[in-house]
Amino acid sequence: MNTNEITVQKEGFFKKWGLVIGAIVLLIFVLMPTIEGLTVAGQRMIGIFLFAVIVWMSSTVSYPVSAIIIMTLIAVLLGTAPDIADTTKLMGTSKALKMGISGFSSTAFLLVAAAMFISVAMMKTGLDRRIALTMLSKVGAKVSHIYLGCIACGFVLGFFVPSSTARVACVLPIIMGILNIMDIDHRSKFAGLLVIGVAQADTMWNIMIQTAAAQNMVAVEFINSELNATVPWINWLLAAAPFSLILAVIYYFLSMAIHKPSFDILPGGVTAIAKMKSDLGPMTKDEKKLSVVLILLLFFWSTGGILHNFDTSTTTIIAIALLMLPKIGIMDWKYTAPRINWGTIVMFGPGISLGTALLKTEGATWLAKMLNSGLGLSSATPLAIIAIMGAFLILIHLGFASATALSSAMIPIVISVLQTVTGEINVVGMTMILQFSCCFGFIFPVNSPQGMVAYGTDTFEAKDFIKSGVPITIIGYLLLLVFAATYWKWIGLV
Repeated sequence: MNTNEITVQKEGFFKKWGLVIGAIVLLIFVLMPTIEGLTVAGQRMIGIFLFAVIVWMSSTVSYPVSAIIIMTLIAVLLGTAPDIADTTKLMGTSKALKMGISGFSSTAFLLVAAAMFISVAMMKTGLDRRIALTMLSKVGAKVSHIYLGCIACGFVLGFFVPSSTARVACVLPIIMGILNIMDIDHRSKFAGLLVIGVAQADTMWNIMIQTAAAQNMVAVEFINSELNATVPWINWLLAAAPFSLILAVIYYFLSMAIHKPSFDILPGGVTAIAKMKSDLGPMTKDEKKLSVVLILLLFFWSTGGILHNFDTSTTTIIAIALLMLPKIGIMDWKYTAPRINWGTIVMFGPGISLGTALLKTEGATWLAKMLNSGLGLSSATPLAIIAIMGAFLILIHLGFASATALSSAMIPIVISVLQTVTGEINVVGMTMILQFSCCFGFIFPVNSPQGMVAYGTDTFEAKDFIKSGVPITIIGYLLLLVFAATYWKWIGLV
């Protein structure tokens, strides 16, 4: 399965006219008189922001193309606006373009790019498949055990493969192989249970592991650049792991009840998995090299700020350098380059730039004031803020096919809202918590790349995904509030 060829398709009026609607909204903000409390640059950035949200929600153009458009708009519209520092002269396109491409120089951008290389290394060596088959070979023939094994595969791979799409694309062929060997109907409840479950659980591992998903890197970058704070890998894990693990356990039992297969035991299932594992042959030299590099990388990720001062991005870049070195490494540029999802990389940089420009032009501050005045957030309690903002982010995610795009658009607004709160709160901690809610993409397959990968197997209908997606979203939201009132408060995040 070539995950690079997977695109989100949304038919209908909004997809057809999304670009036009976005352009009209942008034009209104460019031509209208400057709103009180806003600079010209800030008002234009709000227009660009709304344009980006409409384009991203409608999927009217691909994400890489939207990224190029956003960079162009920032360069032209801010470049012809009065400079924020000196309103007597124009900002200039050169200065504005630097703002538009600033995301490409962020450490988060480097980490996301490096993650693509690790995914290619995994697929080249087959180490991800070996890990998954080794785990599944230990679970037995009971359907519930096989299902648990599939979920656990995503959990383990989440620590080593920084791409939810790649992780799901690794496990799904194994599931399809079991179905084919055992001659099980691809449209059976058993098939749907496994495929939907793997995709949904992977969303939970995205919340739990900082390096498991690009959208987390978006939040970390804005926390670093705007709040001058760092969130160590291990701190993120300690905060999110209890939440994700409890949610995963609840989902396991919930999905087993909703998508209950017609049989409890899969005769010959152990044999089928053992055969697939045997076909891999003995562990290769490249697999062993990659294993050593990934174990060392995980060690450095988890001990950053404790045993050493190397940040996550730097250690990951070092690992990529080792994997690409002649003789020592396992792959070269000629092999790697065609297999990298460059579209995701191109989209990520301008996504960061959009939020940065929105903050620097004080457009984000103005939007935060509007939200505060409308919802009364500035004087609300931390729990009330999380309840309101969390619900808003989960609901708006229904219109997004990418949590990375959602985080790029909304985390700068979240930070600005939190900075206007009059009471004593932990802005960094609450930004993290609200980022967790940005990861919620449980309801529709089109709300996440991993959901679309799963849907592409043709093992279930969209309504089947929704059946377990709606209740786990509600449960996840309520659990978010429970954790905000207890565990996250106890460890100082709230």
